[in-house]
Amino acid sequence: MTKITIERLKDGRISSFKISGHAFFSDYGTDIVCAGLSAVSVGTVNALEAICNIDSESQTVIDEEKGFLKYQLPVNINDDTMQKAQLILEAMIVSLQTIAASYGDYVTINE
Repeated sequence: MTKITIERLKDGRISSFKISGHAFFSDYGTDIVCAGLSAVSVGTVNALEAICNIDSESQTVIDEEKGFLKYQLPVNINDDTMQKAQLILEAMIVSLQTIAASYGDYVTINE
């Protein structure tokens, strides 16, 4: 099962997310749940880098073999960048929730 953890600041802004474990929906290379989760999460990290100019390499820990991705949003970004980043991260959550709604036996999301 894949476990997704979203961490928020007291004001509701997303500060980080972690995705761990393989879904085991089907065999390696044909697991559409893992593929979908990977596409959404890695796409989010890429969007944060491309749109917000946030260096993803220093903010991200990935271990593909273990099915692990952790992203920590930097705290020292300006308000405009933070607003863009929050929109991207909230959109990621909607996409992950959509996958979890269809494949709840393989994905859990905790905030």
